[in-house]
Order: sequence, then C-alpha cells, then structure tokens
Amino acid sequence: MSRSNRQRTEQTRQALIDAGRRLFVEKGYAETATPEIVAAAGVTRGALYHHFEDKKALFRAVIESEAQAVARAIEAHSASHDAPRVALLAGASAYFDAMMTQGRTRLLLIEAPAVLGPSTTATIDAENAEVTLRVGLAAMLPKAGAMLEPLTSLLSAAFDRAAIAIDAGGERRDYEQAIAVLLDGLADHLRR
Repeated sequence: MSRSNRQRTEQTRQALIDAGRRLFVEKGYAETATPEIVAAAGVTRGALYHHFEDKKALFRAVIESEAQAVARAIEAHSASHDAPRVALLAGASAYFDAMMTQGRTRLLLIEAPAVLGPSTTATIDAENAEVTLRVGLAAMLPKAGAMLEPLTSLLSAAFDRAAIAIDAGGERRDYEQAIAVLLDGLADHLRR
C-alpha cells in the first residue's frame, strides 16, 4: 500500500473515531446509529465496516483512544518528578485534568463498562493509566510486595469514583487532598 493510501486509510479510520466520539458523548452509545456516524465522518457505511466489525468495535476504538490520551497526560506530568510521592500526586492531578475533557468521564467510566463490560474496560485501563499508577506505587511503596496489584486496583477505582464525583460537581481540591491522605496513610502503614 502506498504512503498516500495508508494516510487515507488512517484518515478515514480517525474520522470515524472522531465522529463516533462526538456522537457517543452527545447521545450515548445506545442512541447513536451507524448511519449517523458515517454521515458525521463523511464516509460510506462500507468504510465503517471496512475499519470496524460493528458499532461496538468502533466504540472500543474510541475508548482505547481516550484511555491512551489519559495515560499520556499522566505520564507527561508524573515523569518530570523524581520524588515518588510528588510524581504520584502530579499524576493524580494530571488524571483529573485529563478527565475534564468534555464527555471523557461519561465515555470511560459510565458507557464503557456498560457497553464493553467491566472485564474489557478493566483490561483497557490496566494497559493505560493503571500502568503509571502501578509504577508510581511501586516506587513510593517499595515494601508493598504482593499487595501492589490489589492496591493499584483499589486506588484506580478510587480515582475513577473521584472523577465521577468531580464531573457531577464535587470539589476537585477535596478529592486531590483525599488521594494524598490515602497515599500517605499507605506509606506510613508500610513503613511500620
């Protein structure tokens, strides 16, 4: 395939993802029809099915794209800090910043588990934002040992619940402080 064909193929795929995202945020997965997606993307229905098996496969691509964007934001902010606690708190702040992108909380934390199932959604999260969280926790809590995986899972869930609460109007500063208290409490407990 020539470079221009590859570029066109990727542009078409990205146009479908972008159109799908807009409509999934605006109407929700269940209320979004494939004819609307192809019209919004400016492509044919055949192009949709060339790139994606069905609407659910397109939705998964949207979710993966959103999860990757969140992970990149976290990594960019936490990587610039040497102290593990500071890096984790910077990552937490970056997570909340990333989740403020219009519609992202709905897509990742409400629609994705309902449409793709909790297991698939957890796998997508584990391959993205949770990786940085796990690395940060391992650095901050070197004595966590076998508890590292459960702690990562529990804290990831806490971040998600906080993002939902913030999206609903909760005070972000309060949730960031609560995350700091949790991390400090874990570090104190493991130092004993």
